[in-house]
Amino acid sequence: MRLLIARCSVDYAGKLAAHLPEANRLIMVKADGCVAIHADGGAYKPLNWMNAPNTIVEEKDDVANGGGHRWIVTNPKKETLTITLHEVMSDIAAELGTDPGLQKDGVEAHLQELLAASPDAIEGGLKLVRREYPTAIGPIDLVCRDELDQVVAVEVKRRGEIDGVEQLTRYIERLKLDSSLGAIRGVFVAQVIKPQAKVLAESRGFTWVEVDYDKLRGMQPDDLRLF
Repeated sequence: MRLLIARCSVDYAGKLAAHLPEANRLIMVKADGCVAIHADGGAYKPLNWMNAPNTIVEEKDDVANGGGHRWIVTNPKKETLTITLHEVMSDIAAELGTDPGLQKDGVEAHLQELLAASPDAIEGGLKLVRREYPTAIGPIDLVCRDELDQVVAVEVKRRGEIDGVEQLTRYIERLKLDSSLGAIRGVFVAQVIKPQAKVLAESRGFTWVEVDYDKLRGMQPDDLRLF
């Protein structure tokens, strides 16, 4: 990973155009090629970004032209993010290695296990291909095939929020890099899904399913429960 703190301006060109005027910002380049530009605020959300895979070209003007320094980030869709570096205050790189990923809590992990054993609880005719399907950015909870033999990526959460939908989006982007899988669709599954997450999932072309954890465990409504 490479981290720059720099005074920079940024221009995006694609379906639309966007411009960030000159200011001090953090520029993050991950090992997979993802580029994100952050301000000192706004929590985790970047001001602008380009998801991997990307091609990054560094250009330098000669002194006669002002000695400018630019990064031109291009993705397969030919969208470009041009970062003009006016002053670099810090430039560091570090090898982070393989991350073990977020560890699920007991209920969420058990919910995933139960759904892997009974994928038709998510959707009739669904058959499990693999649990914890590996990708370069972490494992997908469940990868299945439906009755039409289409690949279905399933993200399982105890509580369904917007972050979970975004996570599923990133996983599907990685799966689509493998052309042998064909068309891929996503399903977001949780015990309870917030309305905003449902809207976002539908806007991304995903379906969402709320499942009953106790029913999956074989408990009846009048059984004693600890939670």
